[in-house]
Amino acid sequence: MPTDADLVDVAALRAWGRGQGLPDDGPEGLTRIGGGTQNVVLGLRWGGRDLVLRRPPEHPRPSSNATIAREIRVLSALAGTDVAHPAFVAGCTDESVLGVVFYLMERVDGDNPGEVVAPLYRDSPDARRAAGLDAAAALARLAAVDHEAVGLGDLGRPAGFLERQVKRWLDHLASYDAVPGYGDDPLPHVPELARWLDAHRPDDSAPGLVHGDYHLNNVLLDRAAPRVAAIVDWEMCTVGDPLLDLGWLLVTWPEGHGDEVTGAALAALGGLPGRDDLVAAYAAGSDRDLSAIDWYTVLAGFKFAIVIEGTQARALAGQADPAVGQRLHRAAVHALERVAALT
Repeated sequence: MPTDADLVDVAALRAWGRGQGLPDDGPEGLTRIGGGTQNVVLGLRWGGRDLVLRRPPEHPRPSSNATIAREIRVLSALAGTDVAHPAFVAGCTDESVLGVVFYLMERVDGDNPGEVVAPLYRDSPDARRAAGLDAAAALARLAAVDHEAVGLGDLGRPAGFLERQVKRWLDHLASYDAVPGYGDDPLPHVPELARWLDAHRPDDSAPGLVHGDYHLNNVLLDRAAPRVAAIVDWEMCTVGDPLLDLGWLLVTWPEGHGDEVTGAALAALGGLPGRDDLVAAYAAGSDRDLSAIDWYTVLAGFKFAIVIEGTQARALAGQADPAVGQRLHRAAVHALERVAALT
């Protein structure tokens, strides 16, 4: 892993920060946090404040800078809403400063329930249940945001959003065929699920903000009260049908089988609400029609399986850990088996 000095030119960051009105006594104590590989997240202190710097990985992909710029735009727009999110501090799209796009946000006093469980949740099944329900309620609050009013009206293409999904993800799955050896253990149910989704597609609901990857590993739980302190990782946010986010939460919800993809640390303690409870919690904060939620769950499972199957393809190409590839392949198969039962 590169050192912090390799990831950030501190002198350049300080000079940029001065231009943003940040004090001279910083940044200091840069420390890499989080276990993700998509982007680099660094904790730091600046002028007595605990901040987080987010930037693309050491070897950026072609879309990395645009992705971070998208997060800058979304987090800036969410200020003043009741959506739980890290407060945006300042962002830089001038790649000459650090060589990449980056931004600063306030550090949230919360934990990723996939990795860490605060004493509140270790000691109280009621707190675990309440936090789980708030994960659904927080999603309803996001869907209620007037994306036009906050300046995100052109973030996505809501017209035809649902109609585009099946073909898009079938094409994505087909791209794995270029990897030698891929296809020996194909994902089950894909053709029949694709046909069912197209045949039973509901009418588009009112467009709204879609997080795009909403699950327990992308929230931070408050350490003092059983609630979501912040939703994180906004790189896939768009404007479309927000009920796909609820389907994504349902299909990724941990089941207590010991091989969880999300929320593993919290799920190991038990006491989480069931999926019907999550739908009810969402409904309590939303006026959206949830009668077709099974369809959204099937679509989410279809997409989720294809997305995480990419790690198996990369593993076969020698670009990812084979054990992780196999684990996520099993999770993809399980997701498809489960949503096939809903059709």
